[in-house]
Amino acid sequence: MSFGAVSPQLMLHAYAQGIFPMAENAEDHDLFWVDPKRRGILPLDGFHISRSLRRFLHGHKITATLNQAFDSVLQHCADREETWINPTLHANYTALNEMGCCHSLEVWDDGALLGGVFGIAIGGVFCGESMFSHRTNGSKAALAFLTTHLRNCGFALFDTQFITDHLQTLGALEISRAQYRSRLAEALALPATITAQPLPDVHNVLQRRTQTS
Repeated sequence: MSFGAVSPQLMLHAYAQGIFPMAENAEDHDLFWVDPKRRGILPLDGFHISRSLRRFLHGHKITATLNQAFDSVLQHCADREETWINPTLHANYTALNEMGCCHSLEVWDDGALLGGVFGIAIGGVFCGESMFSHRTNGSKAALAFLTTHLRNCGFALFDTQFITDHLQTLGALEISRAQYRSRLAEALALPATITAQPLPDVHNVLQRRTQTS
């Protein structure tokens, strides 16, 4: 179902109802509601770090930041041949970032931007929108830091919207719309904030995964 003018406030209301907006492509000015019958989620205590990712994190000077390069992360996520991030969504994500509701997590390798992920946080819910990598393991590293950080901050639900083969290798699950709505309601009631704790370092990320694996 398409809809007309959309504001950042309307987007927040939509996410709280379990739906989200998308565009067919970057040139299409129309948006439509999406309410999947099956929903992808990434359990915060079930993120899988492969041996190759573990070696990568050990072997590089990886650090993470929050909202330090939001504009760059958003642009990199939108700068691909097929994207659903049109100018309206781009502008609203930027506005939501300024409102403190949309956040990016960036990972750096010895000062160079390696990859990142961004999404919308409401209560104890993080709605992941998109991610990118400049090099192999960039987005995986970003998700490893983000899932650890969200759990440390008291979040309960990481919504990936859809599930992909890539996300499944990292521990993502697919649940029904009814199950998602139930988890959403519980998580929205939590008093979580993404700035409640400092970002973890590589040691903290790997230690948490060892404790929960």
